[in-house]
Formats: sequence, C-alpha cells, structure tokens
Amino acid sequence: MFYRIFRSIRHKLLKVFKASNSGKKITSEKARIREEVKRTKFLMSQEEKMAQAALVYAKIEAMPEFRKAKTVLMYWSMPDELPTHDFIVKWSESKTILLPVVKGQQMVVRKFTGIEDLKKGQFKTLEPGRGALSRNIADLVIAPGIAFDKEKRRMGRGGGYYDRYLKNKQVPTWGIGFNFQLFETIPAAPFDVQMTRVITPDQTVD
Repeated sequence: MFYRIFRSIRHKLLKVFKASNSGKKITSEKARIREEVKRTKFLMSQEEKMAQAALVYAKIEAMPEFRKAKTVLMYWSMPDELPTHDFIVKWSESKTILLPVVKGQQMVVRKFTGIEDLKKGQFKTLEPGRGALSRNIADLVIAPGIAFDKEKRRMGRGGGYYDRYLKNKQVPTWGIGFNFQLFETIPAAPFDVQMTRVITPDQTVD
C-alpha cells in the first residue's frame, strides 16, 4: 500500500519537474532568439526597413482578404518593427483602422483618427488618445512579432498582450516582419496564439 502511494507521488513529482524544465527551456530559447533578432535589426538602415515593408504591403494589398476587409487591426510601429505608418495613413481613408491600446495587463483597441491624435501609452508606444474604445471585432488582424516560424507560430515581446486579446476570437491574423524574422521553428507555449498567415518580403506562409 505504502509503495503504491510512494510511486504515485513520485510520478506526479516527476511530471511537475519535467514541465518546469520544459518551461525553463522554452523561456531560455525565446530569450536567445529575441537577442539574435535584436542584433540583426540594429544593423538595418531605415532605407532597408522601408524597402522590405514596401514588399510586404504590396503582397497584402493584392490579397482578396485584405481588399474585402472593412475593419483592420494593425499596430503603430516602433523603430525596431516593420514600418506601418505610411500604410496605416493610406488605408485609413477607405477602411476603419484599429490600433492597440494597453490598459494594465490587457490590450484593447481604438480607431485610428489621425497622427495628431496619437499619444504615448503605457510602454511609450503611440496609441490613439481620443475616442471611445472599439468593441468591434476586426475583419482582419495584422500583428507584429519578434519572430515567426514555418508553422505560423508567433513570438512577441513577452507580455502576452496579443495572446490574451486574440484568445477565443475567430479572426484571420497575419504576422508580418522582416525576412530574418521568419525561422524554421521557434519554441511555443500552449497559450501562444498561432497566426493564420505569416508574410515577409520573400515568403508567405499559409
């Protein structure tokens, strides 16, 4: 009797230990990839960034899903992300463009109404600073990421904002980035939301 109880406890402890080690390994590998991508981005000129962005947006503009979408959730890019500013301004004339707004541990969205209405948010990223928060679910989400892979997994900055926002939302979600941000495989946790498409200048993963 005692031996059976001991074996049961030992089995449970081993499962916890393995799960803990697996989680640490994923965290470590994510940190390595984030550092690798950060170093590569640092070497890019603004001209290179804009050139790669132009190729990505030429692809997107030719896609039927984008053409049909009336409401698109995007992101106002930071200096180390695929530039979005010109694309957002251009398409905000004919589509409703939503942008993320960080509230505590949650991400909500607000309509883009012009560059002049953008304000620094919680992480010093520019967010729409006026207007009601949108309850609309976008027809299409175009998301940034630190890295993506051929299985359409996405790695963000580690805050989990997009993962929490997109959970249980049935909406096409495209990850976009520079060529070097697409890996053969990246580590993923169970809560990491998968993309429906990944687009870089040279590749499109469906």
